[in-house]
Amino acid sequence: MKMNWSEEVVLVTGGSGSFGRKFVEIVLNEYRPKRVIVFSRDELKQHEMRAAGLQHSTLQYFLGDVRDAHRLERAFCGVTLVVHTAALKQVPACEDNPFEAIQTNIIGSKNLIDAAINRGIRRVIALSTDKAVNPINVYGATKLCAERMFVQANDHAEAQEPRFSCVRFGNFLGSRSSVVPIFVEQRKRGKITITDPRMTRFWITLDDAARLVIRCFEQMQGGEIFVPKMASMKLLDMAQAVAPNCEIECIGIRPGEKLHEVLLAEDEARNSVEKEDIFVIQPPQSLRRKEDRHDGIPVAEGFRYASDSNSEWLTAEDLYSLIQDAAPPLSSLPDGDEHHIQ
Repeated sequence: MKMNWSEEVVLVTGGSGSFGRKFVEIVLNEYRPKRVIVFSRDELKQHEMRAAGLQHSTLQYFLGDVRDAHRLERAFCGVTLVVHTAALKQVPACEDNPFEAIQTNIIGSKNLIDAAINRGIRRVIALSTDKAVNPINVYGATKLCAERMFVQANDHAEAQEPRFSCVRFGNFLGSRSSVVPIFVEQRKRGKITITDPRMTRFWITLDDAARLVIRCFEQMQGGEIFVPKMASMKLLDMAQAVAPNCEIECIGIRPGEKLHEVLLAEDEARNSVEKEDIFVIQPPQSLRRKEDRHDGIPVAEGFRYASDSNSEWLTAEDLYSLIQDAAPPLSSLPDGDEHHIQ
């Protein structure tokens, strides 16, 4: 269902983060909504966005925390679409501070859902993570709870609005928390540290992720979890690509980490359909009308979409082309075939 973006008022929680900033740039420059609101608690990052040229008559910066329900209610006045990216995301930090992770990722999501229903927001999309699938760490557990809350929220909204959906991603290339900038910094001293050479992860660029969320706003019916198809790459291969002449030290898996990540689990397959570049996990029957089913090929029983058994893999050349613009220090990386990754 195509939307008239010129009539939409879009608010992005965590809007000064890596994803939020990219989303705001694309929406402002290409879709030109009536108004865009960056909602975040970090005044320095908001200042940096302004200093980088992200200023427009339709762009508003709003200081606030998703933990503050009253502040959310104020910010949501007149808003029609919400992208919820605000979260505590660092696995070690969440392991050490579980209550803080719960306050932001779960209670903050609950506050957002309540404010969206009270204000009559039309559509809400929450960003989730592969770590929410069969979670073994606090971050993943809080994001699993948030996913369930956003899916179930469709049962509480009246008159079919607001509608709530999620998009489940892997790792963002070019984000501040990505391992690539860490490797770039470490190569200055000639030594790269990785946790385990067997480790694999899903990767997507911020640009592709932001454009997918925009598409999902137009496709969502409420209650589904969108899972984009993403390429995998071994952490060891990535380290060798970024710093081919550096020593690599394996320091062991940190608490709460997995060797491989899963974006679509076997138990979710029975409710999922596959499209050209995306999987859609459909909501429970109790939340879904017959006409709300997504078109697509039903996923085979027992299907599992995991980073180690993925059919699409990044090569070193793919990696260079994807992150040159996002990470200028990588401009000096080798561009020959000698570092091609199979």
